[in-house]
Amino acid sequence: MNRLLALLVLIAALAFAASPMIFDNFAGYPPDLFPVPQQDPPIQPAGWAFAIWGLIYAWLIAGAGYGLWRAADDDDWRRGRLPLLISLGIGFFWLPTALRAPVLATLMILAMLGFAVAAFLLAGRRDAVWQVRPAALYAGWLTAASGASLGIVLGGFGLLGETPAAILCLTGVTALALAVQAARPAEIAYPAGVIWALIGIMVANAGAGNWLVLAVAAVGAGLLVLQTLRARSHA
Repeated sequence: MNRLLALLVLIAALAFAASPMIFDNFAGYPPDLFPVPQQDPPIQPAGWAFAIWGLIYAWLIAGAGYGLWRAADDDDWRRGRLPLLISLGIGFFWLPTALRAPVLATLMILAMLGFAVAAFLLAGRRDAVWQVRPAALYAGWLTAASGASLGIVLGGFGLLGETPAAILCLTGVTALALAVQAARPAEIAYPAGVIWALIGIMVANAGAGNWLVLAVAAVGAGLLVLQTLRARSHA
């Protein structure tokens, strides 16, 4: 069973990485899908920040390949594999959904996040570069991406203004990220994924002159950096 699960994770990682080539690549929710069109929502990172997906895809595939090759029957790897498989499976269908149904896509990315965080926290201690860190980076980026998706939906349906929605969701992202990081404080790939997204949001809002959202994102990034440094100083 361990070997089959390891194989399925590799297949899912390959399919997930291929999804932008199978479906249209994602450049944000189409503005006309919302009653209040979201042309440049302040919760969305600058476009260059999405380049992290290249690293995430490559690391997930490499980690799954190493796991199948060298640790297929290793019980240390077992607990994290099933939630990662589920997250990647949902992720394969996320792109076509996001281009048509942002509310459903938001529910899907929240599910992806939940299973990705579970995969990260349940992963064993051995082979951290291949077992723990790919899931950690993936979960970190999804933490911020889920907040961004929720913020865009809140603004797009007029439930909150764009700036209040961004501030609310950034606060939630920071609180969740700090809690997840505290559960496995020695691992830096998780906060790195969140911080990268927050920097992208800071840059986007600096260009737009939205200093309040920039400040909230900066506080979140700073708190994650401080918690990471504190954890490493006690390691």
